[in-house]
Amino acid sequence: MRIYMQILPGDKSPPRFYHLHLQEDLLEGWTLIREWGYQGAGGRMIRDHYPDRESAEQAMMDVRDAQLKKGYRIVFMQGQT
Repeated sequence: MRIYMQILPGDKSPPRFYHLHLQEDLLEGWTLIREWGYQGAGGRMIRDHYPDRESAEQAMMDVRDAQLKKGYRIVFMQGQT
């Protein structure tokens, strides 16, 4: 499951992005990968591990909702259940 969000560029700043990616790991759990930064530049990345898909999806939706409140808009979604 993936969600890609952006904030449109300001007067002097490039657009910002926030990418959420959920994937199953080898330890029978799920990893939520969060990457963000300015478009065209190296971003920051954090990986969080969850014991099951339901808790990982809930965490992903919580992060998505928090970023939408900050002004991000969803550009692309893939694999929504």
